[in-house]
Amino acid sequence: MRSNQAYPGENKWKGWLYLLPGLLIYLVFTFYPILETIRTSFYQWDGFSARRVWVGLENYRVVFSDGQFVSAFVHNLVFIVFFCVFPVLIGLFLASLLSRKKMPGMTFFRTVLFLPQVISMVVVGVIWRWIFNPQFGPLNVLLTAVGLSSLTRPWLGDFALALPAVGSIGTWVQYGFCMILFLAGMQHIPEEYYEASSLDGANAFQQFIHITIPGLRAEIGVALVTTIIAALRVFDLVYVTTRGGPGNATLVVGFLIYRSAFQQNRIGYASAIATILMVIILVISLLIRRLQSGSAEQTA
Repeated sequence: MRSNQAYPGENKWKGWLYLLPGLLIYLVFTFYPILETIRTSFYQWDGFSARRVWVGLENYRVVFSDGQFVSAFVHNLVFIVFFCVFPVLIGLFLASLLSRKKMPGMTFFRTVLFLPQVISMVVVGVIWRWIFNPQFGPLNVLLTAVGLSSLTRPWLGDFALALPAVGSIGTWVQYGFCMILFLAGMQHIPEEYYEASSLDGANAFQQFIHITIPGLRAEIGVALVTTIIAALRVFDLVYVTTRGGPGNATLVVGFLIYRSAFQQNRIGYASAIATILMVIILVISLLIRRLQSGSAEQTA
């Protein structure tokens, strides 16, 4: 008769059985498409014919010599400022303000400020396309109403302003996520640190620099990785608002992949761009994690 005591290693295999369904879903719907994209990048294929022509690294050579790819990637780098730098700074400021000041309605303000993060990016694009509308958009209407009609612009149709206009939408979407993340991190910073620094004569700014920011090192790392990835893989916002225009003023890598694959039927070329973008995102993520770990070790 078998006892109820588990044999060595029995519980380990039970754990793998629980993980198996999720692992299979990951392999089928995530890992396999990644491998297939990498494989397709070495072929010339239109997406319809059964015949694929092996071209080796030719697609990658074309990508790096294509001025449109370089321009699109530069636009993604500009978006990092709007999707990452500005939201992190705004999120730090708002989180510090909301955590230190005890006022009625704080829960309401936190919810309202976080709201852009939970709205679909397609809906966000439609809303802001209406706001930026040159004829009846609220922004131009407001500027005209206060006597600043000379500042009205076709914001999404101006070659110089379209990219910052779309980038500002990204700032509006991302800062709420950063704020909530930093607010959660501030709950773990002991209040005694602030009290002791106040007794030593530190003002609010000094407390923010020497206590709050070091205490949020992990959360800042997560925010940087998440928002940089959002800036590099942005597609739906550009598709809804400008479709890469005017001209190629807001063309980004994600939209270039879409246009190459589904409008020009250059599946191999689009797969090469997607592979390069994946590698760039992976390298940046690992670099940020490495810098974060090194900073933590120096502090310890």
